[in-house]
Amino acid sequence: MKRIKQVCSRVYQVGGNGLSNPEDCCVYMVDGGSASAVIDAGAGASAGRILENIANAGFELDAIKYIIVTHGHIDHIGGLPVWARQLKGQIVAHELDLPAVAQGIPRLTAAGWYGVDYQGVNVDIVLREPMQPLQVGDLSLNFVHTPGHTPGSIAVYLDVEGQRFLFGQDIHGPFNPEWGSDLKQWRGSMQKLLELKADILCEGHFGIYTPAARVESYIKSYLERMG
Repeated sequence: MKRIKQVCSRVYQVGGNGLSNPEDCCVYMVDGGSASAVIDAGAGASAGRILENIANAGFELDAIKYIIVTHGHIDHIGGLPVWARQLKGQIVAHELDLPAVAQGIPRLTAAGWYGVDYQGVNVDIVLREPMQPLQVGDLSLNFVHTPGHTPGSIAVYLDVEGQRFLFGQDIHGPFNPEWGSDLKQWRGSMQKLLELKADILCEGHFGIYTPAARVESYIKSYLERMG
């Protein structure tokens, strides 16, 4: 099994899509040199394997300073309890998804869909603003609140090597009132992502999209499908 997928010299896919358990979302790592961050944690069964992927690729686990949660569904947060014990990184999530991430409310995590018993974790950095930056080593990550799939969904982008990388998890949905999904908010969030004019999209389940025209086409295709 391939261990990780290099997107550029600073961005890697380390879980999902054949790199870990099929139930995992795509898990990404950003290498800021002196510090790194992982984006999402998978459904849980492969939490250890994803860390092995990172370590076997030559990266220090102690360098992971941040574990970024794009939203509170179990295929994105199930590995957090393991990582909270094994890593020194701070967990980052939006305040509107704390009932899922920190409290573990099953209706919001959709844990029952995966047969997972999720216990909430402490969130160290709570996002509250429409846009917030975070320095990770020598890279600047930017968090964008993108409600719609869930109330506290976020996207992450950074500019590196002359290109804009967008981590836009679950652009495609699905949508369920039990999770607090809101299609009107989602449409507005997708417009925010289009305005970022990303060169490379690291999507939450379907992998990497590039160049910029393909990123734009991908996002617009779901806007068209949802009317």
